[in-house]
Amino acid sequence: MLPDAVTSTGITVTKSSGNLFMVLAFTSDNGSMDGTDIADYMVSTLQDPISRVSGVGNVQVMGSKYSMRIWLDPEKLRTYALMPSDVTSAISAQNADVFSGSLGALPAADGQALTATVNSRSRLRTVDQFKAIVVKSDSKGAVVRLSDVARVELGSESYTTASRFNGKPASGMGIELASGANALDVSKAVEAKLKELAPFFPTGLGYHTAYSTTPFVKISIEEVVKTLVEAIVLVVAIMYLFLQNWRVTLIPAIAVPVVLMGTFGVLSVLGYSINTLSMFAMVLAIGLLVDDAIVVVENVERVMSEEGLSPYEATKKSMGQITGALVGIALVLTAVFLPMAFFGGSTGAIYRQFSVTIASAMLLSVLVAMTLTPALCATYLLPIEKGGHVSRRGPLGRFFGWFNDRFERAGDRYHGGVRSLTSHRRLGLAAYVVILVAAGLLFWRLPTAFLPEEDQGMLMVQVKLPSGSTQQQTLKVMDQISEYVRQQPEVDSVMAVAGFSTGGSGQNSGMGFVRLKDWNARKASASDIGMRITQAMAQKFRDAQIFAIAPSGIPGLGQSAGFTLELQDLGGAGHESLVAAREQLLALAAKSDKLESVRYASLEDAPTFDIHIDDAKAGALSLTLSDINSTLSTALGSTYVNDFVNRGRIKTVYVQGEPTARMLPQDVGRWSVKNSDGDMVPFAAFSTTG
Repeated sequence: MLPDAVTSTGITVTKSSGNLFMVLAFTSDNGSMDGTDIADYMVSTLQDPISRVSGVGNVQVMGSKYSMRIWLDPEKLRTYALMPSDVTSAISAQNADVFSGSLGALPAADGQALTATVNSRSRLRTVDQFKAIVVKSDSKGAVVRLSDVARVELGSESYTTASRFNGKPASGMGIELASGANALDVSKAVEAKLKELAPFFPTGLGYHTAYSTTPFVKISIEEVVKTLVEAIVLVVAIMYLFLQNWRVTLIPAIAVPVVLMGTFGVLSVLGYSINTLSMFAMVLAIGLLVDDAIVVVENVERVMSEEGLSPYEATKKSMGQITGALVGIALVLTAVFLPMAFFGGSTGAIYRQFSVTIASAMLLSVLVAMTLTPALCATYLLPIEKGGHVSRRGPLGRFFGWFNDRFERAGDRYHGGVRSLTSHRRLGLAAYVVILVAAGLLFWRLPTAFLPEEDQGMLMVQVKLPSGSTQQQTLKVMDQISEYVRQQPEVDSVMAVAGFSTGGSGQNSGMGFVRLKDWNARKASASDIGMRITQAMAQKFRDAQIFAIAPSGIPGLGQSAGFTLELQDLGGAGHESLVAAREQLLALAAKSDKLESVRYASLEDAPTFDIHIDDAKAGALSLTLSDINSTLSTALGSTYVNDFVNRGRIKTVYVQGEPTARMLPQDVGRWSVKNSDGDMVPFAAFSTTG
């Protein structure tokens, strides 16, 4: 049920996250290659190797490869009584591989000493060969060649996008992650592949990373790992401060890496990756998982002190007393965190790994506390005489005496305060009510958000000109935006792409990828820089919508920070009513002090130009509707004919009207259709426009 235009072109299905995690800009440093040359090299040589890198879901080249472009002249076609379909038919017939059998094929005559394949025709390769295609000839020897009715050149397959990197012509390559792929690993693999291919690049061709989410992910992981190490050190230090014995401290300290290793194993089995959410859960879990081991060690110490049992006997008796409590603690904590793993939608995607990590660490910690920790207590602790205590002598013995004295005094004061408060119950209840009211007020007053804003070192600039604007106008605006952005002291590079945007592609849309300098080299945050750019562009371009926005805080969760609201016409009021409701919503949102940078993310309705064909007149003039339709689609659009060979690769052949013959409404009248009598009939004879 797909349209013929789709089935003839083909369908490509890819599994990817749908969000660009890396954009590469390729430029010619010596100016020997323009944007089309660069894009053709990327499509022909780089796109496939990068696509085959493990973890890459989709590679989108912001440009296109070479194509043989046939630009038709309507006046010359009319002079020679030709239609665009005559040209495409001639190209199809003369640009083809025709194998006409072979010489010496079996069964062969006796004594045959040669065999060879016969090629009567092969695909064309050069512009001159296409120019020499015979479009029309007669018995008198008159020949009309393609060059007589059209301009032939090696151009671009598509002219929908144009790219600049720091003001220089460039071509971009957007890379999307495959579902479940690790951004850091894929980024390293892509960089390695590019370094492998770089020695074979044309002279002067280089590449730059214009946009990448991996530096932020990498530094986030590094910071979380740093926090994890700090948390382990602090936990061990606090345990030693209160337990005041290295043997006693070492037993719960051993539980930390054991439980963490087991948690990593659980995440691996479930197919999760190491990311900021799972690492944050690890940091939080460290303070919880040592509690079980501390309970075991302290209870064993208490039993030895009170009853004078050996470490083995004390451990055996202690575990009989506290096993139920350990299991209860694990179940309670798991019951608190595990339900988050079953959330649906984006909330579930955010908190699922966090929940599973915490729950796994809690269950493993009680398992370690019931197995490894008792074994260590029974074999590693020193005996204690009845009524004695664990030895706290050592280099810090005097400090521990001072600390214990101060801690006991603080405990006594706290105990006295609690006793005083409980003796004045009304005052205690009043204080409790005040705390509840204060907590409620703070909860009500504090601003709410789905995700916090993150400075990822990147910005995206969405540009949308009024509907009907041309690519040339968009490029001028994009160049001015790039010039302003490059002047900002916090900006490292800018890549501007006209004709491409996450909100829709068109001549009036554009996208800028801004890479900021390292966090240590600037004081302003990405959101502040984006707001500065947005405000400056709003003052400079009154009729354009220009927003500098930060990427989504979580890769894959939307195109940018903030949220998206979609309107639905549930009542069937129609397109015009839906547009009116949209404009009303945008106007109200602009007045709200709780919202900023409110924009319409998709493209506006494009202007249309209608050509009305009078079927009765067309029939009277002996015209066929198929000839009329093919002439219009080829002249004003473009028609894919077939393929040709260029530098050993297959490229496309397109036929289209000259740009000067399809710019204005009156240009439609310059085209003609041939009727069954061989006469050329102009469109004005059987159609009207409006």
